[in-house]
Amino acid sequence: MKKLMMAVFAMLLMLGLAACGGADEEQGEGNGQKKELTIGVIPAQTEGEMQGAMDKLESLLEEKMEREVKIDTYPDYNGVVEAMNFNKIDMAFFGPLTYVIAHEKSGAEAIITQLVDGEPFYHSYIITHKDNGFETLEDFLKDSEQYDFAFGDQNSTSGSLIPSIELGDRGVFTNEDEHKFNTVRYTGSHDATALAVQNKQVDAGAIDSAIYNQLIESGKIDEQQLKVIWKSDKLFQYPWAVNKEMDDETVEKLQEIFIDIDDKEILDAFGASGFTKASNEDYESIRQAAIKQGVIKE
Repeated sequence: MKKLMMAVFAMLLMLGLAACGGADEEQGEGNGQKKELTIGVIPAQTEGEMQGAMDKLESLLEEKMEREVKIDTYPDYNGVVEAMNFNKIDMAFFGPLTYVIAHEKSGAEAIITQLVDGEPFYHSYIITHKDNGFETLEDFLKDSEQYDFAFGDQNSTSGSLIPSIELGDRGVFTNEDEHKFNTVRYTGSHDATALAVQNKQVDAGAIDSAIYNQLIESGKIDEQQLKVIWKSDKLFQYPWAVNKEMDDETVEKLQEIFIDIDDKEILDAFGASGFTKASNEDYESIRQAAIKQGVIKE
């Protein structure tokens, strides 16, 4: 009987230790620390351009959240969606289109968006070089077969989805292989599109309005060489979204921190004047556009 009681005691002790170990693992390194907060960021501009600001944001979040934070800038939009889908990250900075895709795939939830001049909206622009004779999209499309056109990343809202719908409705674009341009290319980023137009490598291209203005302000492109020939309706700005498992307390803390950010380098990295709260409902028009293009199924 004594041996039996000792065996039972030993088993209970092992179970207790295992439970403590699991709790420690949940906390981080077994020292009561919260686990690392992992964040993925889409390449709104060419990879590497945002690194200094991301380092600052990482430090700010670590200080305010009192936990380790790791921010990674992904080489393409789809990589961030997949990282959220496979629970590799807790939070992500998405484009509106990549957000609705991530929401459909993994239940990601928008909690914050950026402000530009105090408004949570931006536009898709189609720009051309000022040496070109056309002043409107209609002028440009009259002889579209003569011209080369550039989109940004294929998963970009303003650099691909919205302008492709506009050009499709005008009967000149179906996809990369079916169109009425001389050539169509995807540059991979907004600043690459702007430079391609400025350097006359293409005749026109689609770009995010906020990033276009930011590139002008920073001197990376010359406003005197470019002009806007088309502007979309208002689009709700890029969201920060969290994993569907994130608790409400952490969400509220993140919202509070982002709304208080006034560091110019961080804000400039996103072409923002500030941040404000957002929700999934704010992106319903983008979801409908994605359904129209067959990007997601209803």
